[in-house]
Amino acid sequence: MNPDTNPHDEEFVMPCAEAMLAGTLALMTGHAQSACARQRMLMAKKICSNLYFIGQNPDLTANFRTVVQRMHQHWEALAEPTAATVPGQDKHLLPETRLWHALASQVH
Repeated sequence: MNPDTNPHDEEFVMPCAEAMLAGTLALMTGHAQSACARQRMLMAKKICSNLYFIGQNPDLTANFRTVVQRMHQHWEALAEPTAATVPGQDKHLLPETRLWHALASQVH
């Protein structure tokens, strides 16, 4: 072991494609855990961007790139701005907060 390194450091050296994939997985975790619609939208856009670049990487197999390109299409739809990210619009348009019925306070 190198005496200049701390075994508890979280810095890793890895190939570019692996680093991009690791960062994207971390963003996906953040997206799943965030309650803030704005943060989720920004993370979804970055995830979409990362998936695009991973899907174009020639160092990966054609089959893996195909899977990532399909994931990119899925995330591209998630990253589209909705009324939930536009000020003054109904926050209940996000899929995870969409209601099947009106709120009691909205029924007259």
